[in-house]
Amino acid sequence: MRRVCVFCGSAAGARPDYARDAEALGRAIAARGMGLVFGGGAVGLMGIVSRAALAAGAPVTGIIPHGLVMREAGNGDLTDLRIVASMHERKAMMAEMSDGFLVLPGGFGTLEEVVEALTWLQLGIHRKPVVFIDTLGFWGRQMAMFDHMLAEGLLRPEMRPMAMIAPDPEAALDALDGFTPPDVPRWLLPGET
Repeated sequence: MRRVCVFCGSAAGARPDYARDAEALGRAIAARGMGLVFGGGAVGLMGIVSRAALAAGAPVTGIIPHGLVMREAGNGDLTDLRIVASMHERKAMMAEMSDGFLVLPGGFGTLEEVVEALTWLQLGIHRKPVVFIDTLGFWGRQMAMFDHMLAEGLLRPEMRPMAMIAPDPEAALDALDGFTPPDVPRWLLPGET
């Protein structure tokens, strides 16, 4: 595991614990000698995790669509800032550059990014781990929804464990290390995402 992609909110959220875990995650990524790949914004939890990783010595790559540079105040202090044409290009590059995905609290964008990463895992497009960091039980209802999908026959039993959850950043990084990818056929060829 050389680089980890972090999906998280462009807002800091209503509880200081979200910022605490974002900062702890940035430091933990650096302490393990890894690099951070993230959405490139300097605001919210994105800004917190990236600044903490940089301050602790991790290489940090931000990937941001040109339309969001002004709105999310693209972070020019990063090791590597890549400005891309679209959200799709952003997500594809984030996936390509990372060896796994961690998910802090966030809104629609965070949820959309992680569900696409899980879908790509299900389709065999990548074989990378996905771990939700459950700060204050934030992702509990989402896990219940995944369980409901399974119970209703809409999610294959071998895929449900692929949406892993951990109580804190250190446990999430441990889960990345312990990941065994599912044995699924590749449904799409490169470039068909």
